[in-house]
Amino acid sequence: MTDLKTPAARPVNPRFSSGPCTKIPGFSLDMLMGAPLGRSHRAAVGKAKLKEAIDLTREVLGVPADYRIGIVPASDTGAVEMALWSLLGARPVDMLAWESFGEGWVTDVVKQLKLDAVVKKAPYGEIVDFGTVDFDRDAVFTWNGTTSGVRLPNGDAIPADRQGLTICDATSAAFAMDLPFEKLDVVTFSWQKVLGGEGAHGVLILSPRAVERLESYTPAWPLPKIFRLTKGGKLIEGIFKGETINTPSMLCVEDYLVALKWAQSIGGRKGLIARADANAKAVRDFIADKDWIADLAVDPATASTTSVCLKFTDPRIADGAAFAKAVAKRLEAEGVALDAGAYRDAPPGLRIWCGSTVEASDVQALMPWIEWAFMAEIEAQAVEA
Repeated sequence: MTDLKTPAARPVNPRFSSGPCTKIPGFSLDMLMGAPLGRSHRAAVGKAKLKEAIDLTREVLGVPADYRIGIVPASDTGAVEMALWSLLGARPVDMLAWESFGEGWVTDVVKQLKLDAVVKKAPYGEIVDFGTVDFDRDAVFTWNGTTSGVRLPNGDAIPADRQGLTICDATSAAFAMDLPFEKLDVVTFSWQKVLGGEGAHGVLILSPRAVERLESYTPAWPLPKIFRLTKGGKLIEGIFKGETINTPSMLCVEDYLVALKWAQSIGGRKGLIARADANAKAVRDFIADKDWIADLAVDPATASTTSVCLKFTDPRIADGAAFAKAVAKRLEAEGVALDAGAYRDAPPGLRIWCGSTVEASDVQALMPWIEWAFMAEIEAQAVEA
Protein backbone atom coordinates (compact mmCIF):
# COMPACT_ATOMS: atom_id res chain seq x y z
CA MET A 1 0.00 0.00 0.00
CA THR A 2 3.03 2.27 0.21
CA ASP A 3 2.74 3.05 -3.50
CA LEU A 4 -0.94 3.94 -3.34
CA LYS A 5 -1.55 7.65 -3.07
CA THR A 6 -4.71 8.82 -1.40
CA PRO A 7 -6.79 11.23 -3.50
CA ALA A 8 -6.22 14.93 -2.89
CA ALA A 9 -9.87 15.93 -2.55
CA ARG A 10 -12.28 14.64 0.07
CA PRO A 11 -16.07 14.87 0.26
CA VAL A 12 -17.09 17.73 2.52
CA ASN A 13 -20.02 15.61 3.67
CA PRO A 14 -19.26 11.86 3.77
CA ARG A 15 -22.84 10.80 4.51
CA PHE A 16 -24.02 8.53 1.70
CA SER A 17 -26.51 6.46 3.71
CA SER A 18 -29.65 5.31 1.91
CA GLY A 19 -31.81 6.10 4.91
CA PRO A 20 -31.97 8.04 7.05
CA CYS A 21 -30.26 10.13 4.39
CA THR A 22 -28.08 13.19 4.73
CA LYS A 23 -29.75 16.40 5.83
CA ILE A 24 -30.35 19.32 3.47
CA PRO A 25 -27.29 21.45 2.63
CA GLY A 26 -26.49 23.91 5.38
CA PHE A 27 -28.70 22.16 7.93
CA SER A 28 -28.56 23.38 11.51
CA LEU A 29 -30.59 22.46 14.56
CA ASP A 30 -31.36 26.15 14.85
CA MET A 31 -33.66 25.68 11.85
CA LEU A 32 -36.03 23.71 14.08
CA MET A 33 -36.62 26.49 16.62
CA GLY A 34 -40.18 26.92 15.35
CA ALA A 35 -41.25 23.43 16.43
CA PRO A 36 -44.14 23.58 18.94
CA LEU A 37 -42.47 21.27 21.46
CA GLY A 38 -44.35 20.35 24.59
CA ARG A 39 -47.65 21.15 22.89
CA SER A 40 -50.38 18.78 21.84
CA HIS A 41 -50.41 17.89 18.16
CA ARG A 42 -54.17 18.43 18.46
CA ALA A 43 -53.72 22.02 19.55
CA ALA A 44 -54.29 24.65 16.88
CA VAL A 45 -50.55 25.18 16.40
CA GLY A 46 -49.94 21.44 15.98
CA LYS A 47 -52.77 20.97 13.50
CA ALA A 48 -51.55 23.98 11.54
CA LYS A 49 -48.04 22.55 11.24
CA LEU A 50 -49.36 19.15 10.10
CA LYS A 51 -51.68 20.73 7.56
CA GLU A 52 -48.84 22.89 6.26
CA ALA A 53 -46.75 19.76 5.80
CA ILE A 54 -49.56 18.16 3.80
CA ASP A 55 -50.12 21.28 1.69
CA LEU A 56 -46.41 21.71 0.89
CA THR A 57 -46.12 18.00 0.05
CA ARG A 58 -48.90 18.45 -2.49
CA GLU A 59 -47.25 21.54 -3.96
CA VAL A 60 -43.71 20.19 -4.23
CA LEU A 61 -44.68 16.71 -5.44
CA GLY A 62 -47.41 17.94 -7.78
CA VAL A 63 -50.10 15.75 -6.23
CA PRO A 64 -53.52 16.26 -7.89
CA ALA A 65 -56.03 18.29 -5.90
CA ASP A 66 -58.48 15.39 -5.57
CA TYR A 67 -55.89 13.01 -4.07
CA ARG A 68 -55.72 12.73 -0.27
CA ILE A 69 -52.42 13.04 1.59
CA GLY A 70 -52.03 11.73 5.12
CA ILE A 71 -49.17 11.58 7.62
CA VAL A 72 -49.16 8.11 9.19
CA PRO A 73 -47.10 6.15 11.72
CA ALA A 74 -44.25 3.67 11.20
CA SER A 75 -42.44 5.25 8.26
CA ASP A 76 -42.98 4.03 4.70
CA THR A 77 -43.51 0.51 6.02
CA GLY A 78 -46.52 1.66 8.02
CA ALA A 79 -47.97 3.49 5.03
CA VAL A 80 -47.59 0.45 2.75
CA GLU A 81 -49.04 -1.92 5.34
CA MET A 82 -52.06 0.36 5.85
CA ALA A 83 -52.73 0.20 2.11
CA LEU A 84 -52.22 -3.56 1.79
CA TRP A 85 -54.38 -4.51 4.75
CA SER A 86 -57.13 -1.99 4.01
CA LEU A 87 -57.44 -2.26 0.22
CA LEU A 88 -56.45 -5.73 -0.94
CA GLY A 89 -58.81 -8.67 -1.26
CA ALA A 90 -61.54 -7.04 -3.34
CA ARG A 91 -59.84 -8.09 -6.59
CA PRO A 92 -57.12 -10.54 -7.58
CA VAL A 93 -53.66 -9.06 -7.10
CA ASP A 94 -50.30 -9.11 -8.88
CA MET A 95 -47.29 -8.69 -6.59
CA LEU A 96 -44.24 -7.31 -8.40
CA ALA A 97 -40.86 -7.58 -6.71
CA TRP A 98 -37.29 -6.83 -7.75
CA GLU A 99 -35.59 -6.16 -4.42
CA SER A 100 -35.84 -6.90 -0.71
CA PHE A 101 -38.63 -4.50 0.23
CA GLY A 102 -40.81 -5.68 -2.64
CA GLU A 103 -40.13 -9.23 -1.46
CA GLY A 104 -41.35 -8.16 1.98
CA TRP A 105 -44.67 -6.99 0.57
CA VAL A 106 -45.02 -10.35 -1.20
CA THR A 107 -44.53 -12.13 2.11
CA ASP A 108 -47.15 -9.98 3.83
CA VAL A 109 -49.77 -10.52 1.13
CA VAL A 110 -49.17 -14.22 0.53
CA LYS A 111 -48.28 -15.46 4.03
CA GLN A 112 -50.05 -12.99 6.33
CA LEU A 113 -53.14 -11.94 4.36
CA LYS A 114 -53.07 -15.35 2.64
CA LEU A 115 -54.24 -14.00 -0.70
CA ASP A 116 -53.82 -16.11 -3.81
CA ALA A 117 -51.60 -13.58 -5.54
CA VAL A 118 -49.75 -13.83 -8.82
CA VAL A 119 -46.14 -13.14 -7.89
CA LYS A 120 -43.78 -11.77 -10.53
CA LYS A 121 -40.12 -11.38 -9.59
CA ALA A 122 -36.98 -10.06 -11.25
CA PRO A 123 -33.41 -10.55 -10.01
CA TYR A 124 -31.41 -7.72 -8.46
CA GLY A 125 -30.45 -5.24 -11.14
CA GLU A 126 -33.56 -5.84 -13.25
CA ILE A 127 -37.27 -5.02 -12.97
CA VAL A 128 -40.41 -6.98 -13.76
CA ASP A 129 -41.72 -6.68 -17.33
CA PHE A 130 -44.79 -4.50 -16.84
CA GLY A 131 -46.10 -5.64 -20.20
CA THR A 132 -46.97 -8.96 -18.56
CA VAL A 133 -49.05 -7.38 -15.78
CA ASP A 134 -52.86 -7.53 -15.86
CA PHE A 135 -53.90 -4.13 -14.55
CA ASP A 136 -57.51 -5.22 -14.24
CA ARG A 137 -56.12 -6.87 -11.14
CA ASP A 138 -54.64 -4.84 -8.29
CA ALA A 139 -50.87 -4.40 -8.59
CA VAL A 140 -48.34 -3.76 -5.82
CA PHE A 141 -44.79 -2.64 -6.61
CA THR A 142 -41.91 -0.40 -5.61
CA TRP A 143 -41.12 2.46 -7.98
CA ASN A 144 -37.44 2.49 -7.12
CA GLY A 145 -35.58 -0.48 -5.71
CA THR A 146 -33.75 1.03 -2.76
CA THR A 147 -31.64 -2.11 -2.36
CA SER A 148 -31.27 -3.05 -6.02
CA GLY A 149 -30.50 0.23 -7.77
CA VAL A 150 -33.21 -0.06 -10.42
CA ARG A 151 -36.43 1.83 -11.01
CA LEU A 152 -39.53 1.95 -13.13
CA PRO A 153 -38.54 4.49 -15.83
CA ASN A 154 -42.10 5.76 -16.36
CA GLY A 155 -45.74 4.80 -16.03
CA ASP A 156 -46.37 4.21 -19.73
CA ALA A 157 -47.20 0.52 -19.26
CA ILE A 158 -49.96 1.30 -16.75
CA PRO A 159 -53.27 1.84 -18.60
CA ALA A 160 -55.43 4.83 -17.75
CA ASP A 161 -58.59 2.69 -17.97
CA ARG A 162 -57.36 -0.02 -15.58
CA GLN A 163 -59.91 -1.70 -13.33
CA GLY A 164 -57.51 -2.60 -10.55
CA LEU A 165 -55.66 -0.33 -8.14
CA THR A 166 -51.94 0.41 -8.43
CA ILE A 167 -50.25 0.50 -5.03
CA CYS A 168 -46.77 2.00 -5.28
CA ASP A 169 -44.08 2.09 -2.62
CA ALA A 170 -42.21 5.20 -3.76
CA THR A 171 -40.12 5.83 -0.68
CA SER A 172 -36.75 6.27 -2.45
CA ALA A 173 -38.34 7.84 -5.55
CA ALA A 174 -40.64 10.56 -4.22
CA PHE A 175 -39.14 14.05 -4.75
CA ALA A 176 -36.26 12.74 -6.90
CA MET A 177 -38.21 11.14 -9.74
CA ASP A 178 -41.31 12.10 -11.71
CA LEU A 179 -44.25 10.10 -10.40
CA PRO A 180 -47.23 9.94 -12.79
CA PHE A 181 -49.96 10.24 -10.19
CA GLU A 182 -52.70 9.66 -12.76
CA LYS A 183 -51.31 6.11 -13.10
CA LEU A 184 -50.93 5.55 -9.35
CA ASP A 185 -53.79 4.98 -6.90
CA VAL A 186 -51.71 4.66 -3.75
CA VAL A 187 -48.31 6.26 -3.26
CA THR A 188 -46.28 5.89 -0.07
CA PHE A 189 -42.98 7.30 1.10
CA SER A 190 -41.01 8.36 4.14
CA TRP A 191 -39.52 11.83 4.32
CA GLN A 192 -36.28 10.38 5.74
CA LYS A 193 -35.20 9.42 2.21
CA VAL A 194 -34.91 12.04 -0.54
CA LEU A 195 -35.53 15.04 1.74
CA GLY A 196 -33.22 13.82 4.49
CA GLY A 197 -35.88 14.02 7.21
CA GLU A 198 -35.98 12.08 10.44
CA GLY A 199 -37.38 8.54 10.71
CA ALA A 200 -40.64 7.02 12.00
CA HIS A 201 -43.21 8.94 9.92
CA GLY A 202 -44.80 7.83 6.67
CA VAL A 203 -46.90 9.58 4.04
CA LEU A 204 -49.89 7.90 2.40
CA ILE A 205 -51.39 9.36 -0.79
CA LEU A 206 -54.74 8.06 -2.08
CA SER A 207 -56.45 8.60 -5.43
CA PRO A 208 -60.23 8.98 -5.66
CA ARG A 209 -60.35 5.37 -6.89
CA ALA A 210 -58.53 4.19 -3.77
CA VAL A 211 -60.94 6.16 -1.57
CA GLU A 212 -63.87 4.58 -3.41
CA ARG A 213 -62.43 1.13 -2.67
CA LEU A 214 -62.02 1.98 1.00
CA GLU A 215 -65.62 3.13 1.29
CA SER A 216 -67.15 0.23 -0.66
CA TYR A 217 -65.09 -2.73 0.54
CA THR A 218 -64.58 -4.27 3.96
CA PRO A 219 -61.64 -6.70 4.28
CA ALA A 220 -62.31 -10.19 5.61
CA TRP A 221 -59.69 -9.77 8.33
CA PRO A 222 -59.73 -7.51 11.40
CA LEU A 223 -57.79 -4.26 11.22
CA PRO A 224 -55.87 -2.84 14.17
CA LYS A 225 -56.64 0.78 15.06
CA ILE A 226 -53.35 1.98 13.58
CA PHE A 227 -54.42 0.72 10.12
CA ARG A 228 -58.02 1.97 10.09
CA LEU A 229 -58.76 4.57 7.44
CA THR A 230 -62.56 4.41 7.54
CA LYS A 231 -65.31 4.63 10.11
CA GLY A 232 -68.89 3.64 9.40
CA GLY A 233 -68.05 3.01 5.77
CA LYS A 234 -66.66 6.51 5.22
CA LEU A 235 -63.09 7.75 4.93
CA ILE A 236 -61.77 9.33 8.10
CA GLU A 237 -61.13 12.68 6.48
CA GLY A 238 -59.32 14.09 9.50
CA ILE A 239 -56.30 11.87 8.80
CA PHE A 240 -55.82 13.79 5.55
CA LYS A 241 -56.11 17.19 7.22
CA GLY A 242 -53.41 16.67 9.82
CA GLU A 243 -55.39 14.80 12.49
CA THR A 244 -52.97 11.91 12.77
CA ILE A 245 -53.93 8.43 13.99
CA ASN A 246 -51.33 8.53 16.75
CA THR A 247 -48.98 11.15 18.21
CA PRO A 248 -46.43 12.46 15.70
CA SER A 249 -43.13 14.07 16.60
CA MET A 250 -43.61 17.78 16.07
CA LEU A 251 -39.82 18.10 15.96
CA CYS A 252 -39.74 15.71 12.98
CA VAL A 253 -42.64 17.55 11.36
CA GLU A 254 -40.75 20.84 11.71
CA ASP A 255 -37.69 19.21 10.17
CA TYR A 256 -39.83 18.05 7.22
CA LEU A 257 -41.23 21.56 6.78
CA VAL A 258 -37.71 22.98 6.69
CA ALA A 259 -36.75 20.44 4.00
CA LEU A 260 -39.87 21.19 1.94
CA LYS A 261 -39.17 24.92 2.05
CA TRP A 262 -35.58 24.27 1.00
CA ALA A 263 -36.98 22.22 -1.91
CA GLN A 264 -39.12 25.18 -2.94
CA SER A 265 -36.06 27.44 -2.83
CA ILE A 266 -34.15 25.32 -5.37
CA GLY A 267 -36.99 25.05 -7.87
CA GLY A 268 -39.28 22.49 -6.29
CA ARG A 269 -39.67 19.06 -7.84
CA LYS A 270 -37.68 19.94 -10.97
CA GLY A 271 -34.79 21.23 -8.90
CA LEU A 272 -34.79 18.15 -6.70
CA ILE A 273 -34.84 15.81 -9.70
CA ALA A 274 -31.99 17.71 -11.36
CA ARG A 275 -29.81 17.35 -8.27
CA ALA A 276 -30.37 13.59 -8.00
CA ASP A 277 -29.76 13.16 -11.73
CA ALA A 278 -26.46 15.06 -11.48
CA ASN A 279 -25.34 12.98 -8.51
CA ALA A 280 -26.07 9.67 -10.23
CA LYS A 281 -24.36 10.89 -13.39
CA ALA A 282 -21.21 11.65 -11.40
CA VAL A 283 -21.05 8.02 -10.30
CA ARG A 284 -21.75 6.57 -13.72
CA ASP A 285 -19.39 8.89 -15.53
CA PHE A 286 -16.58 7.69 -13.28
CA ILE A 287 -17.24 3.96 -13.65
CA ALA A 288 -17.95 4.10 -17.39
CA ASP A 289 -14.38 3.22 -18.46
CA LYS A 290 -13.49 1.00 -15.48
CA ASP A 291 -13.25 -2.77 -15.86
CA TRP A 292 -13.25 -3.55 -12.14
CA ILE A 293 -16.57 -2.02 -11.13
CA ALA A 294 -20.00 -1.85 -12.76
CA ASP A 295 -23.56 -0.71 -12.22
CA LEU A 296 -25.77 -3.38 -10.68
CA ALA A 297 -28.54 -2.11 -12.96
CA VAL A 298 -28.50 -4.17 -16.16
CA ASP A 299 -30.43 -1.69 -18.32
CA PRO A 300 -29.42 1.99 -18.14
CA ALA A 301 -33.06 2.93 -18.79
CA THR A 302 -34.04 1.46 -15.43
CA ALA A 303 -30.97 2.57 -13.45
CA SER A 304 -31.82 4.37 -10.21
CA THR A 305 -30.86 8.00 -9.70
CA THR A 306 -31.06 7.82 -5.91
CA SER A 307 -29.83 4.45 -4.61
CA VAL A 308 -27.00 3.75 -7.04
CA CYS A 309 -25.79 0.19 -6.50
CA LEU A 310 -22.36 -0.93 -7.71
CA LYS A 311 -20.72 -4.34 -7.99
CA PHE A 312 -17.04 -5.26 -8.18
CA THR A 313 -16.19 -7.24 -11.31
CA ASP A 314 -12.45 -7.83 -11.06
CA PRO A 315 -11.59 -11.55 -11.50
CA ARG A 316 -8.89 -11.30 -8.82
CA ILE A 317 -11.54 -10.97 -6.10
CA ALA A 318 -11.70 -14.25 -4.19
CA ASP A 319 -14.64 -13.59 -1.87
CA GLY A 320 -17.06 -10.95 -3.20
CA ALA A 321 -18.92 -10.33 0.05
CA ALA A 322 -15.80 -10.05 2.20
CA PHE A 323 -14.09 -7.83 -0.38
CA ALA A 324 -17.00 -5.41 -0.65
CA LYS A 325 -17.29 -5.14 3.13
CA ALA A 326 -13.56 -4.46 3.41
CA VAL A 327 -13.75 -1.68 0.80
CA ALA A 328 -16.70 -0.07 2.61
CA LYS A 329 -14.77 -0.34 5.87
CA ARG A 330 -11.75 1.42 4.35
CA LEU A 331 -13.96 4.25 3.05
CA GLU A 332 -15.52 4.71 6.48
CA ALA A 333 -12.15 4.58 8.24
CA GLU A 334 -10.92 7.37 5.97
CA GLY A 335 -14.04 9.38 6.75
CA VAL A 336 -14.95 9.75 3.07
CA ALA A 337 -18.08 7.56 2.87
CA LEU A 338 -20.26 6.47 5.74
CA ASP A 339 -22.81 3.65 5.36
CA ALA A 340 -21.87 2.96 1.73
CA GLY A 341 -22.01 -0.82 1.82
CA ALA A 342 -24.64 -2.77 -0.13
CA TYR A 343 -27.85 -3.77 1.65
CA ARG A 344 -27.46 -7.02 3.58
CA ASP A 345 -29.77 -9.03 1.28
CA ALA A 346 -28.43 -7.52 -1.95
CA PRO A 347 -25.49 -8.74 -4.04
CA PRO A 348 -22.11 -7.69 -2.57
CA GLY A 349 -20.95 -4.22 -3.52
CA LEU A 350 -21.48 -0.57 -2.65
CA ARG A 351 -24.60 1.55 -2.51
CA ILE A 352 -24.06 5.27 -2.99
CA TRP A 353 -27.05 7.41 -2.07
CA CYS A 354 -27.43 10.11 -4.70
CA GLY A 355 -30.66 11.70 -3.52
CA SER A 356 -31.40 15.39 -3.73
CA THR A 357 -29.80 16.46 -0.45
CA VAL A 358 -26.39 15.15 -1.58
CA GLU A 359 -24.00 17.57 -3.29
CA ALA A 360 -22.61 16.49 -6.69
CA SER A 361 -19.19 17.80 -5.66
CA ASP A 362 -19.14 15.30 -2.80
CA VAL A 363 -20.02 12.42 -5.12
CA GLN A 364 -17.28 13.49 -7.52
CA ALA A 365 -14.77 13.68 -4.67
CA LEU A 366 -15.79 10.23 -3.40
CA MET A 367 -15.27 8.28 -6.62
CA PRO A 368 -11.41 8.36 -6.67
CA TRP A 369 -11.51 7.17 -3.06
CA ILE A 370 -13.52 4.13 -4.13
CA GLU A 371 -10.78 3.34 -6.66
CA TRP A 372 -8.13 3.85 -3.97
CA ALA A 373 -9.95 1.54 -1.54
CA PHE A 374 -10.44 -1.05 -4.27
CA MET A 375 -6.74 -1.08 -5.17
CA ALA A 376 -5.72 -1.17 -1.52
CA GLU A 377 -7.91 -4.18 -0.88
CA ILE A 378 -6.70 -5.97 -4.01
CA GLU A 379 -3.14 -5.48 -2.77
CA ALA A 380 -4.04 -6.66 0.72
CA GLN A 381 -5.72 -9.76 -0.71
CA ALA A 382 -2.60 -10.56 -2.76
CA VAL A 383 -0.38 -10.27 0.32
CA GLU A 384 -2.64 -12.60 2.30
CA ALA A 385 -2.58 -15.15 -0.52
